[in-house]
Amino acid sequence: MTIGVALPSGDTGSAPNLVDELIAQTRQAADAGLKSVWFSQLPLSQDAVSVAALAGREVPGIEVGTSVVPTYPRHPLVVASLAQTAQAATGGRFTLGIGLGSKGFLGPVYGVDYPPPVRHLREYLTVLRQVFAGEAVDYSGDTLEAHVPGPSTVAGGQDVPVIVAAMGPQALRVTGELADGTLPYLAGPRALSERIVPILTRAAEAAGRPRPRVIAAVPAVVTREPDAVRELAMQQMAFYAQIPSYQKILAAEGADHPADLALIGDEKTVAAGIRRYYDAGATDVVLTQAGIRSAEERLRTWQALSPSGS
Repeated sequence: MTIGVALPSGDTGSAPNLVDELIAQTRQAADAGLKSVWFSQLPLSQDAVSVAALAGREVPGIEVGTSVVPTYPRHPLVVASLAQTAQAATGGRFTLGIGLGSKGFLGPVYGVDYPPPVRHLREYLTVLRQVFAGEAVDYSGDTLEAHVPGPSTVAGGQDVPVIVAAMGPQALRVTGELADGTLPYLAGPRALSERIVPILTRAAEAAGRPRPRVIAAVPAVVTREPDAVRELAMQQMAFYAQIPSYQKILAAEGADHPADLALIGDEKTVAAGIRRYYDAGATDVVLTQAGIRSAEERLRTWQALSPSGS
């Protein structure tokens, strides 16, 4: 059981250099005793894989990953090359997190047809697995093609773990069969124990794969002013209430608003909330600080919740 953090954390708009700021936050997370950092990806934000490679190389020992790189419209061969480079740069401490994204958000951004999601996920993971196994790739699917005559490897970049931001039953079955775990966001303890963990685990067992990681991304803030933090968290998280996949997972938890799942309060309150995720079957927890108002509040949260008790 480990605790990591999603970056960027809090407002980075005033940072003179975003990459420098994210590396500095990675170093702070490691110094606080956290075990992993996970970098987000938006259409016009920092490149998550590149930043993970740089941060992991600058900060020894900590696991780095992406949370998450949308598969659409990035070709799996391009993502595989980036991921292998990051794995080589970090000495084997990189994990590739991918996700299907939202058709309503990504479709208008890129202006190309959004593929059938579950079929696309299966084909995408099939190509990634072939590349990371050092195999030649000759694949023709319904949503993509990939043809590389020889082994597609980067020296030092083999065996990249792949996790998927999967929450629906079909995506979870494909993930259990072909990936190394899932990284769901806003999936509370009940949704984990009753839906996500059983489906994912059964699919992995049927495919003869190891027990998958379940990395729960949990909004959490240790604060002396919970009401003010919760108000900000409600504003920042309202967007997710409009996305069908999140509506379904919130309903499975019995939550009315995404911020209902935010763990906000003193150290004892937040730590008890995190324990519920482990009891529900999570192997890891990644802190996402919706509601964070300052660097001081961010660092206090990290130090208070670190397994090392820094």
